[in-house]
Amino acid sequence: MIGTRGRVTGRIGPGLVGEVMIAVRGGSEAFYAHPIEPDETIEPGVQVLVVDFEPPRTVYVERWRPLTR
Repeated sequence: MIGTRGRVTGRIGPGLVGEVMIAVRGGSEAFYAHPIEPDETIEPGVQVLVVDFEPPRTVYVERWRPLTR
């Protein structure tokens, strides 16, 4: 799960339990999401990177930052 990209479907932020959709087992599944930086807010539609995972369905994420060349 760590290192997987997903898309925010429910706002993630301080005091909020957000939601992300992540490709799993040939489909997409929803996971509860928290920001890795406690004061960060991430709006729906933003791509994120999973940096930590707590079974069964909680992930900690940061904004996806593609490499620039």
